[in-house]
Amino acid sequence: MTRIVVKKVIFDEYNLAHITRHKVTKEDILAVRGYIIFHKQSYQKRYLAVGRSGTRIISIVLKRKAPGEYYLITARDAGKKERRRVYEIEKDKK
Repeated sequence: MTRIVVKKVIFDEYNLAHITRHKVTKEDILAVRGYIIFHKQSYQKRYLAVGRSGTRIISIVLKRKAPGEYYLITARDAGKKERRRVYEIEKDKK
């Protein structure tokens, strides 16, 4: 699997307001960007990436705009299956 490298996340008023409804902050997104545990390609050439922000596991949906540059579609707390996969990956690394 090819790893995505997120060097820059593009924020605007819309996506910042949207992630606030999910109780996710810009700082959470920047923390996850630096520690993506796994990702998969989604529909419409979007990526679902899951990572940690402190003890919180967050899922973010990104759309590639340029190499290393991604537009944030949304972010939320990871679902049960996503959390389980994170725990399995982290367990295997130990």
